[in-house]
Amino acid sequence: MGLFKKNPFGHYLFLKKWLIRIMGLITHNRYKQFNTLHIEGSDVIRELPEANVLFVSNHQTYFADVVAMFHVFNAALSGRDDSIKNVTYLWKPKLNFYYVAAKETMGKSLLTKILAYAGSISIERTWRADGQDVNRQVKMSDISNIGIALEDGWVVTFPQGTTKPWKPLRKGTAHIIKRYKPIVVPVVIDGFRRSFDKKGLYIKKKGILQSMQIKEPLNIDYDNESIEQIIEKLEYAIEQHPSFLKVIPEDQIAAYEEDHQKRRYSYKGEY
Repeated sequence: MGLFKKNPFGHYLFLKKWLIRIMGLITHNRYKQFNTLHIEGSDVIRELPEANVLFVSNHQTYFADVVAMFHVFNAALSGRDDSIKNVTYLWKPKLNFYYVAAKETMGKSLLTKILAYAGSISIERTWRADGQDVNRQVKMSDISNIGIALEDGWVVTFPQGTTKPWKPLRKGTAHIIKRYKPIVVPVVIDGFRRSFDKKGLYIKKKGILQSMQIKEPLNIDYDNESIEQIIEKLEYAIEQHPSFLKVIPEDQIAAYEEDHQKRRYSYKGEY
């Protein structure tokens, strides 16, 4: 790899590689020592093509979720089965790996700017800005940038646009799926909200069981399924459909949030 080779967004790959290596070394113990990360689906990762893959996930912190994915995906590509043992997998990280994040979040500090350089596709949220509710048009350049990233590699998106559970999915994700026709891989995470602060920068509690399940790619009819049908399919896949919540008695919701990583409710409320 040439020293001055860039990705489609003008980022030097040599610099990005070292940022990922350093970030990975610093954060590895967060998922391996202070807390435990249970992984399912490494075999799914290894069967994916090099590009045009969209990972769709629920969201619990600003940064800890996606940093964990950097670890899990690169470990899987290095031949590890549901494990992030031996951090040497960071020596040759996947450099065409991107994640969608709010532009205002990624520009707030030197640390967030470094994280952005490591793979962020920064977009302007249409519904929220500076802590206030807004209603503005989608920037077509943001959509185009996601398309560029898909053409180059893998993209992670959090379609709820918030770390709060059970919130509706934004329709923009379905529009992107219909437009670019990527392979869509659902990811379900849990335990990060309990172990990290909201930003995912500081460990809030140790000894927490975190989990990440990478599911088989969804079967989507890009031409004939409606936006609403795709959204519903995504909600079920990442276990954020309202029916998951309805099967839990109201006075038990808090307890459910506490131990979800130990008990997986199905659509019918069985576990």
